[in-house]
Amino acid sequence: MLRSASHDPSVVTVEFTNGTQSRFHAIWLRDNALDPETRAPGNGQRLITIGDIPTDVSISAAQVQNGDLSVTFQPEDKTVTFPVDWLADHIYDRTQDHQIGRIAQGITTWERGIGAPSGDWNAVHTNPAAKRDWLAAVAEFGFAKLTGGPTEPESLLRVADLFGYVRETNYGPYFEVRTEVNPTNLAYTGLGLQAHTDNPYRDPVPTLQILYCLENSAEGGDSIVVDGFRAAERLLETNPEGFALLAGYPARFEYKGSDGICLRSRRPMIELSPDGELIGFRFNNRSSAPFVDVPFDQMEAYYAAYRQLGDIIDDPAMGVSFKLEPGESFIVDNTRVLHARLGYSGAGSRWLQGCYADKDGLLSTLAAMQMTQPETAE
Repeated sequence: MLRSASHDPSVVTVEFTNGTQSRFHAIWLRDNALDPETRAPGNGQRLITIGDIPTDVSISAAQVQNGDLSVTFQPEDKTVTFPVDWLADHIYDRTQDHQIGRIAQGITTWERGIGAPSGDWNAVHTNPAAKRDWLAAVAEFGFAKLTGGPTEPESLLRVADLFGYVRETNYGPYFEVRTEVNPTNLAYTGLGLQAHTDNPYRDPVPTLQILYCLENSAEGGDSIVVDGFRAAERLLETNPEGFALLAGYPARFEYKGSDGICLRSRRPMIELSPDGELIGFRFNNRSSAPFVDVPFDQMEAYYAAYRQLGDIIDDPAMGVSFKLEPGESFIVDNTRVLHARLGYSGAGSRWLQGCYADKDGLLSTLAAMQMTQPETAE
């Protein structure tokens, strides 16, 4: 609850019962008013534009009523109530964290040794709490496995159905990752793949990738995931100048492997928000185009930082490895987590199917479930 409220024409100052004081500007409060003339009751969308707010908006009254804040705006002579919990959730009168390379709240970075977060196929499809916890693991760690699923082709589409929709690309709604150890066609090889993020040549990049195992009788071929955000943290800790170069200049990526396709993007390997938060990671040697946006006198230092980042990613201490069994899958946040594959040996085959989806659908589903469900699965 609120303890008190005071105001002048441009600012309201409130004190919460815990003693915290916060200030709110008149223009901010008016723009975010919660009355039905300002926001649609059904969906909460704003019904006014910034131009509809009087340029001389001011506060003529502010008081605590039933623990909430009541404000009267002039020249409209409009009184609006702001619930105390809503105010507490939207405080901006605080010290803002602008530390370069910081990790957003709710994200946990990791190295080798973390237990791979996992969910059970039947549980996440039948138990909302289990589904919510699995989605929360993807949001926090950037990846999670799903075990005990069917082995029918296209089962991966049912994984995407848990939270959203498949993002179709030039590869189709899904793609085959099918290899044989002694192939009749060299296209089906068991070569290993360096840890990478997928499709960095797209803008926007696919934000989630799902890989689903249908067959895996080959020896080897383990999957490996690496936390790109943790790799960026390590680079920042040891070489802040190199971090600044990889975050400050765009790399270039390109794919033109089939007729009618020429995909290009210009984005930094380490992407920061304007206030310094780490929000994206792109790393894919196979798809890198010539870097032409780095100044001449910075190019050698840029490459040194690029090499160091690659060494961090390749460090065995960074990777979490697991071998998928038929009916198992994993999902990665493709804006953060790199994935790799060990090479094959012996006899047998390995057949995975992969598809892309959008992280906003997963985060939306998770947020809606967290508003209505208890914290942990039974």
